[in-house]
Amino acid sequence: MAISVKLEVFEGPLDLLLHLIEKNKVDIYDIPIVEITEQYLDYIRQMETEDMNVMSEFLVMAATLIDIKCRMLLPKEVNEEGEEEDPRAELVEKLLEYKMCKYMSYELRDRMVDAARSLYKGPTLPREVAVYRQPVDYEELIGDMTLQKLHEIFRQMMKRQEDKIDPVRSTFGNIEKDEIDMELKTTFVEAYVRSHRTFSFRKLLEKQNSKMEVIVTFLVILEMIRTGRIGIQQDDIFSDIIITTKDVDSDEPVQLTSVAE
Repeated sequence: MAISVKLEVFEGPLDLLLHLIEKNKVDIYDIPIVEITEQYLDYIRQMETEDMNVMSEFLVMAATLIDIKCRMLLPKEVNEEGEEEDPRAELVEKLLEYKMCKYMSYELRDRMVDAARSLYKGPTLPREVAVYRQPVDYEELIGDMTLQKLHEIFRQMMKRQEDKIDPVRSTFGNIEKDEIDMELKTTFVEAYVRSHRTFSFRKLLEKQNSKMEVIVTFLVILEMIRTGRIGIQQDDIFSDIIITTKDVDSDEPVQLTSVAE
């Protein structure tokens, strides 16, 4: 009398391999390829299906297992980094990816089952109840608070804000650095002196656009007086200063290294 054997239905060759690994309780990173290959081929021999597409997938995996088995009998190959390559590495990677996807499908299935047990009931409150708001008792809300107490609280809050302000630093303005091209300004003054010969010092300063430009111009004039390139004349202490160019052959430019306010 023949004994009927019922085979489990697997979704593909990776599903069958994962089943054999879990059944034999072996480490997926160290698959005993000989033992697993023999069990896999035994299952293939017992399969009864007329679908060649399904059979071809299982046969391709069987050929892969036999190929890995043969490669493990040969000397191990060495990669570019000098490490020995494991013929099972690619298969292990595929099994891990399949195992992760399989367990994720189980999780999604469980969530779908739990979601099917959830029922939703729309709101059925009467409109009068939905729009009802409890009235506010302002007398109870204010309690023993008086206008004088509110004014005192406001005054204390304002004083705290004033105490946060530094009485000294708060009066400071923004300090901005005035950038002056000293070479350009010196060239301008020298050209002005050569072209005018005799001119008012006040008018020269009035042509400047900022305090720093006035200072630099003043220093240039002082340096030219020191080198004897110009002369000055003033009738009295409050009168205008008249500058006169001297006929001195000197091509040496005026040198100013720094200016301090």
